[in-house]
Amino acid sequence: MAAPRGVYTVPPDVGFVDALAHGLLEAYGADPLTFADALVLLPTRRAVRALREAFLRASDGRPLLLPRLRPIGDVDEDDESVTVTALGEASGESVAVPPAIEALQRDALLTRLVLAFRGSDGQPIATSLAQALGLARELGRLIDELWIEGVPFDRLTDVVAANFAEHWQHTLAFLRIVGEHWPAILAERGCIDAVDRRNRLLRQQAARWRAAPPHHPVIAAGSTGTQPATRELLTAVAALPSGCVVLPGLDQVLDDVSWHALDASHPQAGLRELLTALNLERAAVPVWPIVSARAAPAQRLLSTIMRPAETSEGWSEDEPLDPAALEHVVRVDCTTTHHEAVVAALALREALETPRRTAALVTPDRDLARRVAIELQRWGITIDDSAGTELAQTPPGAFMRLLARALASSFAPVDLLALLKHPLAGFGVARSALLRATRRLDRQVLRGPKPDAGLDALLRRIADARITAPEDRVALEGLVDRLQRLVAQPLALDDATPAAQWLDALARVAEAIAATDVTDGAQRLWRGDAGEALAMAVLDWRRHLQDLPPMAAGDLPPLLDTLLAGAVVRPRHGAHPRLAILGPLEARLQHADLVVLGGLNEGTWPPAVDTGPWLNRPMRAALGLPQPERRVGLASHDFAQAFGAPGVLITRAGRVGGAPTVPSRWLARLDALLGYRHDAPATRPAYLRRGDARVDWAEALDQPAAYAPWPQPQPRPPLQARPRELSVSGVEQWRRDPYGLYARRILRLEPLDPLEAKLGAADRGSALHAALEKFLARHPDALPADAVGQLLAIGEEELAELLKSPAERAFWWSRFERLAGWIVRQERARRAAGLRTLAQEVKGSLTIGRGDGAFTVTARADRIDLLPGNLWEIIDYKTGRVPQPRELEALFAPQLLLESAIARFGSVEAAAPRPEAVELSYWQIHGRDEGGKIVVIKDSAALADRMLALLQQMVDRYDDVEKSYAPLPWPEFGPFFNDYRHLERVAEWSTEGEDT
Repeated sequence: MAAPRGVYTVPPDVGFVDALAHGLLEAYGADPLTFADALVLLPTRRAVRALREAFLRASDGRPLLLPRLRPIGDVDEDDESVTVTALGEASGESVAVPPAIEALQRDALLTRLVLAFRGSDGQPIATSLAQALGLARELGRLIDELWIEGVPFDRLTDVVAANFAEHWQHTLAFLRIVGEHWPAILAERGCIDAVDRRNRLLRQQAARWRAAPPHHPVIAAGSTGTQPATRELLTAVAALPSGCVVLPGLDQVLDDVSWHALDASHPQAGLRELLTALNLERAAVPVWPIVSARAAPAQRLLSTIMRPAETSEGWSEDEPLDPAALEHVVRVDCTTTHHEAVVAALALREALETPRRTAALVTPDRDLARRVAIELQRWGITIDDSAGTELAQTPPGAFMRLLARALASSFAPVDLLALLKHPLAGFGVARSALLRATRRLDRQVLRGPKPDAGLDALLRRIADARITAPEDRVALEGLVDRLQRLVAQPLALDDATPAAQWLDALARVAEAIAATDVTDGAQRLWRGDAGEALAMAVLDWRRHLQDLPPMAAGDLPPLLDTLLAGAVVRPRHGAHPRLAILGPLEARLQHADLVVLGGLNEGTWPPAVDTGPWLNRPMRAALGLPQPERRVGLASHDFAQAFGAPGVLITRAGRVGGAPTVPSRWLARLDALLGYRHDAPATRPAYLRRGDARVDWAEALDQPAAYAPWPQPQPRPPLQARPRELSVSGVEQWRRDPYGLYARRILRLEPLDPLEAKLGAADRGSALHAALEKFLARHPDALPADAVGQLLAIGEEELAELLKSPAERAFWWSRFERLAGWIVRQERARRAAGLRTLAQEVKGSLTIGRGDGAFTVTARADRIDLLPGNLWEIIDYKTGRVPQPRELEALFAPQLLLESAIARFGSVEAAAPRPEAVELSYWQIHGRDEGGKIVVIKDSAALADRMLALLQQMVDRYDDVEKSYAPLPWPEFGPFFNDYRHLERVAEWSTEGEDT
């Protein structure tokens, strides 16, 4: 092969870096000195690594003196990094270009500008430092885009503000201020923007080569030249006597009409602009010499489905689809993301069955990538996501974020426990001792309502807690004391403290808390790739964030999240030699024997486009900036390149996060081309049918050979362990769910109170009960004229905790006002009819049976009223639902029925003779409609007698040791709130015997 000159292309069905490596070895390999003197320019550092590995494969591992491999320094819209070490500096040639401003320093300076900006209403557009930093980064991207496209700042003055809404007029005014002040800020610091610097270096290099062409070969490969400075350099390389430009995947099949109709979202849009800059016709670009010039059927298919919308009618005029075009493609439409991950993992695992076969998952969906990596672990396969792990999600990053949240919340229970339980938490003690103390703090101190803020309040909570073991109390107090000492520095900071000082204090405290009794905190926190990346981030914060303004502790978590956003930790070496998980950016210029293209849903691949917060579409057009659809064009080119692999598996999920998805536009076009309609299964093309087997594999992978659920639990405790006394609510639980009673009374299992428990329906009911009890106790006889006002005053006292929130007060106080009026009306009417309140919160009990078979039922009645003729009315207040008549008839609501029996046959703590008869009623005190409602139980005496007889039967049955406490014997009458359902395993045994 002769030394290449001019412009070439490598088709998408050929591995780019491998073809490039073989071609360069053929052209220059015979002369090792010329080969080593050659300069190969590639888009990114990742491409440099990929070509280096390709040379190793091409040389079969023999020693080789490689050409000089250099990244051009393209700024990719999917890549936050900017390569600023450009060609002139890398070659040692002197370039008079100012240094680039550090990214974090620029963020801090722009944040100050954003904080000073006021919107059309005169209010700051950023309500927090973190929000301002996020807007500053978006502003920085806009500035970079202006540099990339060569749009000067003063062009902002040419945009007519009156053409836009008031909001955009203020935004334009702010951008003009930025355009005036930002260059001066940079000049004052003697630096320039990184993208500006890259552009200058690239243009300097292009000018230098045009003036004095180098004698060594220069090969620029893999770049699509989407940016003007890059295009200028590629143009200079193509004109060199020993220069060569190698393009990735130039479509030479597309007709000329379609070629000239391309829009920004087409995969060939960038290459068309580059060819225009090179003054080349597409037909004049030959295929890379070692590659066949014949277009593969897959290339023709891809060119057809990517045809611009304006010429899509040409489908009908194209040649019939070659059946071979999709022979290498399998598509699987999965139901969920989990299903998709299993299908992809199985495909990667299957590839290992063939010696030396390689496979890669390519997807922009990082959640899918993580799921696939986890699924592969079932076969003992460890694989890294080369797109990296977000630094915020790594152990040290998460630890730092948890500490920030704990500081901001003054060590609220949830944040404190999350910090204590993190693997990096040490607090200067053995890890086992810390976990023991944390568990005791969790169970014995922090459960229930949220304590007051601060560690002093936590110490008071520990002092008041019922802790049985004295050594546990000492351990907990010691833990909190250590925490107080370790966080003393940040706790001493105030709202006037600069952000950089907050971040520095956070890093120091994190290091101190990470220490154990045997290992220094720095060794634990900063070790490994993630620890090193976080340490470098902390150093950058200390150096470059001095320009950020002061802030409060509450701003620390969102600021830290914003600072860590976008930072990733990439593996230094692949964990598997033949498998890889790649993002579209990492997959560029690389191929594998099997490529799994995952996440092919609209909004994921291609991504959703957004103009950003600073410019709308008309404003971008007025400035001459490209529309954001160019990102779709880059994503389309990535897809087209990956589609050319020898084997392709396309996957997508029909639902993500429970929401339905839309197939990627490329799949929709392919379906249309093939005549496939989702509502017509008969039209399913072969490449979809080939995926059915993979769906079956995925479903069978976790499908048991036989469905054999464990039977329903049937505990049979010894007779001496069975309760001989129950409250009326305990009897109801016994009646509705015997297993629940077994768990609570025999096993003594009580549900843990939630952390930071909010006052809910039960607390509201207790407060209303207390308010009514206090009101009736103050006014046992005649009611005063201002009875409603007095009841409202009592309600203010009893409901004070529940009404602290303005939203709670707005919702519930109006209900209590209606309830107060209804209560007073009822009381006046009842007292006028001769009724009076006999007692409130009345205890009573009744024993049935004798000797060892005796059983006692106890009760506490909300209220007993005395009616004329020595009649009693037992009233039960209900803030929620009232038992339905069918529940009463079936004896599944025994509370009032047994209270009636106790009043007639047992003992009651009331200063009155035993009643002649008892009436029963529920008072619904919900505050809706009129305020309340009275529901009288009809034929209550007969129901009470039946309930008492049933209770005796239940006692007799459960006195048999063979009688089990089965869960939910009558499912339709099960408890409405069941704390033991997970122990009962209802979902498992309730399906026993069903056809699965």
